[in-house]
Amino acid sequence: MTQIESPKVVKKKLFSPIWLLPIVALMLGAWLGIKSIQESGVEISIHFPSATGIDVGKTLIKYQGLTVGKVTDVSLDKDLNGVNVKVVMDYRADPFLNENTQFWLVKPKASITGVEGLETLFSGNYIAIQPGDGKSRYNFEAQREAPAITPGSEGIVIELHADKLGSIDVGSSIFYRQIPVGSVVGYRLSGSENVIISAFIQEQYAHLVHADSHFWNVSGLKIDASLAGVKINTESLASILAGGISFNTGTEIEQAENGDVFTLYADEEQANGGLVFNLHLDQAEEISNNASLMYRGVEVGKVEKVSLTEAGVSLQASLEQQYHSLLASDSRFWISGADVSLKGIKNLSRLVTGNVINILPGTATDALPTSFLLEQTPPDLLTQQKLSLTLLSDSHTGMSIGAQVRYKQLPIGTVISSRLSDDFSAVQYQVEIFPEFKSLVTQGSYFISEQAIKLDASLDSIKFETRDVATLLEGAVTLVPSKSKSLAKTGSQFNIYDSIETAQKLFTEQQKIKLVLNSQDGAGLSEGAPIYYKKMQIGRIAKIQWQAATDLFSLNLAIDKQFEQLLQPKTVFWRNDAMSVNASLAGVKIDVAPLAGAIKGSISLGFIDDEIFKSVNISSLSSQTGITINDQLYDNQHLALTQAKPITITLPASAKIEANSPIRFRGHKIGEVKQVKLAKDLSNQIASAYLYGEYATHFSKQNTEYFVVDAQVSLAGIRDVDTLITGAYISVLPGDAESTNNQFEAKLAARYDANTPKDALTFTLIDKQLGSIKVGTPIFFRGIAIGQIDGYNLSKTGQQVLMFAHIRSEYSHLVNTSSQFWDASGIKLEVGIFSGAQIETGSLETLLSGGISVITKDITSNINGISPSSEFKLQNRMKPEWEEWKPAQQ
Repeated sequence: MTQIESPKVVKKKLFSPIWLLPIVALMLGAWLGIKSIQESGVEISIHFPSATGIDVGKTLIKYQGLTVGKVTDVSLDKDLNGVNVKVVMDYRADPFLNENTQFWLVKPKASITGVEGLETLFSGNYIAIQPGDGKSRYNFEAQREAPAITPGSEGIVIELHADKLGSIDVGSSIFYRQIPVGSVVGYRLSGSENVIISAFIQEQYAHLVHADSHFWNVSGLKIDASLAGVKINTESLASILAGGISFNTGTEIEQAENGDVFTLYADEEQANGGLVFNLHLDQAEEISNNASLMYRGVEVGKVEKVSLTEAGVSLQASLEQQYHSLLASDSRFWISGADVSLKGIKNLSRLVTGNVINILPGTATDALPTSFLLEQTPPDLLTQQKLSLTLLSDSHTGMSIGAQVRYKQLPIGTVISSRLSDDFSAVQYQVEIFPEFKSLVTQGSYFISEQAIKLDASLDSIKFETRDVATLLEGAVTLVPSKSKSLAKTGSQFNIYDSIETAQKLFTEQQKIKLVLNSQDGAGLSEGAPIYYKKMQIGRIAKIQWQAATDLFSLNLAIDKQFEQLLQPKTVFWRNDAMSVNASLAGVKIDVAPLAGAIKGSISLGFIDDEIFKSVNISSLSSQTGITINDQLYDNQHLALTQAKPITITLPASAKIEANSPIRFRGHKIGEVKQVKLAKDLSNQIASAYLYGEYATHFSKQNTEYFVVDAQVSLAGIRDVDTLITGAYISVLPGDAESTNNQFEAKLAARYDANTPKDALTFTLIDKQLGSIKVGTPIFFRGIAIGQIDGYNLSKTGQQVLMFAHIRSEYSHLVNTSSQFWDASGIKLEVGIFSGAQIETGSLETLLSGGISVITKDITSNINGISPSSEFKLQNRMKPEWEEWKPAQQ
């Protein structure tokens, strides 16, 4: 019978997933449309005087090298006065399009000050933008020139007012002590009389410009020619070609700000001005405006103003800057004119030019008075006794009798004689100092020989100076006073130097701190080698001497006085390598010393750690010039900072120890060998080594043992295999004596029980001959190594071999007086007529390297325990009945 299935009723879904596709497409299209509108750009208009250098579709708008827009159209304006440039800006630049935003065209520009916009030769002209503040704006007027401060420039802009522009141009440098610190960024006329120059000072130098700073023009050459000589000055080669401005910082603390106004003077003399002071007298019939202030025939100032006061007449005068030192509280002034008498006429020109005021310099250091008395007659000081001095020079300076002794180029004395010293080591000059200048010569003063012609050329400037004809013909010497208040006495001796630089160098050298270090060798150093602290030079090596008595080298150091605080008991010195290479898996680091240090060698100083310093014996330090230091020169920084102790180790002549071989204790490096050389009799080697400071106390005891560790190759294997790569080294066993030593003798091998554990069970095996037994031969118990042979020796009678052995502590209960030992080395072969041949052998290890087996009969107890004096006979072979011994040890 056919079964009819009941129909299935399926409910229709209200929403089909297929409708998601058009919805997503609609959302994506809307997002793309909004994004396209947002990124379509912002259209602006910029008005330029002309379209020269602007191309549609090519000219870009840039901000600090980043393109932010492009020119899309160029059209004439309605008045034909320029062009309107349509620009589409990047939508992200919209926040910067404000009222004070500036645009200008950047194109190549070459002038004597340099080349601007050089990159446009390759990329084409572009329009630069400088964002500003204000309301949003889309129509702009292009600037004809770039603004004073372009994007990315930080600093201040000031204005300089001058009567004329001169050689100054846009780009001319602004100097401070011949260092360029800014530049001229623009200039313009102010009315018809003044020129306003806009100057930009870089941010790092802005603090040098104060409210009372003075600026002056340093363009071109300044030539001062007179009968006294020719003097040529220039700021730099750049200022000759392109013009330049220099300035001083002034005296006020208040710094200049943007927009501050300063006067630009024609030269430095006008900028800095003179020292103004007042004179007073009863009447001024003999003195007028512009009367000269004279000092020994040289004009040093002028009278600027004459005025009446209640007490008489007041004169306002000024001294030129270079003569400020003439004015002191005890300076004297008097009127001098033409002198007509029966003896003749003196100063005839003053009948035409008028009287002058003579000045007699003072030496007092107290404050200047408000006014000085102008005397009618000269003071009676020139009749006082002159100061007679002796000047010494290594060679003849060219001065003749009558040559001037000068101070600040003013004559203060004369040379009266010259001769060789009594020991012919120097030239002596007898000079007389005029009475009014005796107070200038103090203890510690010195003299400089003047040069008639002096040329000083460098990359920064060129200076050519000549002195007067008297200097060329007779020579001259200049006084350089000291700061001492102790006056020189008649007959005092002073030195003459070639230049101030030479004298100052000598004085600086004399003021340096003198120390002496000791070194085992010359350390690759030479005289003049620099001394560094944290890679900064703080002194030099003045002298190196070999001391025959001690076979050491002494190094005389000269360290600058300002670094005296670096010299402490914790200070240590070490030699620097010209080049050090540190290679590892992380990379290769190469450290090269400065050129001076690489050529002459160098040393450095540093400080040891406080913990290490606690172990330093203060009495071992050296006291020099009141300074306590460690006078040893270490071979490297590590030895110095670890306070390594030098020791001497005598080695057998056959030892393969080399320089830089380590000294180890149980594998840990505790020192190193620095030098190895043969003894004079060629029977031994003498090694100079160091023990690191923290280990020196333990390993410099009197009974400390040193021995050589080298690879040993045999059938049993290779011992100390690492020495095949690193080379042999020296191992050490610490001593326990109270006294210390610095000279030791090393053996070719360690003492037999040197490496025996302290808790091991020791005893002696006895046999008629050594056989294949060696140091390190293992002792087996049921095939497991439980000990070894530490050493061997002949008995006193020479009839037996004593083998010193030990059993490790964890296996000591397996051995007692009932134990039996037999030689398990090699192969034992027994052949008999009736028994046949029997071959007995142990494991492969005992077959190759030898071995000793042990078996015990009784359980170990306090009664049958063994001691270091216990002795056992080493049997030739294992007896069969021993195989039955199987005590259960506890």
